[in-house]
Amino acid sequence: MNKVVMQGKTKARRAARVRSKIFGTALRPRLSVFKSNRYLFAQIINDDLGVTLASAHAKELTTKLTKTEAALALGKKLAEKAKAAKVTQVVFDRGANLYHGRIKALADGAREGGLEF
Repeated sequence: MNKVVMQGKTKARRAARVRSKIFGTALRPRLSVFKSNRYLFAQIINDDLGVTLASAHAKELTTKLTKTEAALALGKKLAEKAKAAKVTQVVFDRGANLYHGRIKALADGAREGGLEF
């Protein structure tokens, strides 16, 4: 099998495995992270209602930062928006990404901003 096709299947399988164990409720919504090559996108989702409570993306940041610094700032910005939506506890959904680098920096920034995982 082609290496690129196999990587896609592996990523989809890992995402399904992670997502099968995580469900956001009204009390503890899900903090979902999507990582592209350039940007990070994060949103807090109530899966009971299928509603996004707060969202943030790296394009909102105005200063020039490295990708990891931008992830940390994005986590703090998302925590601010979550506090405005009266959310303090979340379940972290890393998707198909490994908990390392930018994903870890985003989680650390959210924790510094006041979210509890």
